[in-house]
Amino acid sequence: MEEERIEEQELKLKERLKRLEALEKEVKDREKKLKDREKARKQVLLRLAPSLWNELAQWAEEDYRSINGQIEFLLAEAVRKRKNIHK
Repeated sequence: MEEERIEEQELKLKERLKRLEALEKEVKDREKKLKDREKARKQVLLRLAPSLWNELAQWAEEDYRSINGQIEFLLAEAVRKRKNIHK
């Protein structure tokens, strides 16, 4: 009786382990896709006046973003607003 219970528990644990391994693989696949998308970003040389750079740097710090992240955020926001205007 005790052996059967132990075998049942072992089977359940093995099934759980398989599910966890499948979930881990899925997470790794998603991470890889995200990294691949990040690599696909375009690089742009952007010249800014020092005063504008300083304003963006301060704003980025307030929003807990990098300057690059802040510029990308602002550009994406401008594109969204433009799309809404032209609908």
